[in-house]
Amino acid sequence: MHINKVCVYCASSTQADPVYLDAAERLGRILAKNSMAIVYGAGGVGSMGRLAEGALAEGGRVIGVVPRFMRELEWCHRGVSEIVEVEDLHERKRKLLDNVDAVVALPGGSGTLDELIEAISLKRLGSYLGPIVIVNTRGFFDPCIELLERCIEERFMDERHRAMWQVVGEPEEVLAAFEAAPGWSQDAIGFAAI
Repeated sequence: MHINKVCVYCASSTQADPVYLDAAERLGRILAKNSMAIVYGAGGVGSMGRLAEGALAEGGRVIGVVPRFMRELEWCHRGVSEIVEVEDLHERKRKLLDNVDAVVALPGGSGTLDELIEAISLKRLGSYLGPIVIVNTRGFFDPCIELLERCIEERFMDERHRAMWQVVGEPEEVLAAFEAAPGWSQDAIGFAAI
């Protein structure tokens, strides 16, 4: 599968450990150097801002998707290639996934977790088919991964659902994870319910 456009879920916190901000910037640079456009939540601070800055420093294309109220609060990164304004967070989640070839989740708060779980749910239903890569910086996502495993163990999800996401420790491993991701089909809806 050729990856042209990547949705990245990340955070706007300015108080998170700098290791998370550094990872976001490195991911932005890596994706841009490999001619992959980034679609993200349009923020100008936190790991959102650093992701965009990393990509832009390498001449990358960065598309921000922002609800109107956030734009009115001037939460957008001013240097991104394109801003898509939407009505609300629900529409933002849909737009973030429109026509992307892959999803990457960086550590973040409730919004990031919401977006990641929705992407996994859509993949389970065969609505989104691309790779989902979780960048598990400093083991941040360990509890989330453990919970997903528990869902499988307790038979709320099928064993085959484990193939929906890949977990890496560093941004430098994301491209290899895209390549290693097993193919997924719309037929997945056939075992969405178990």
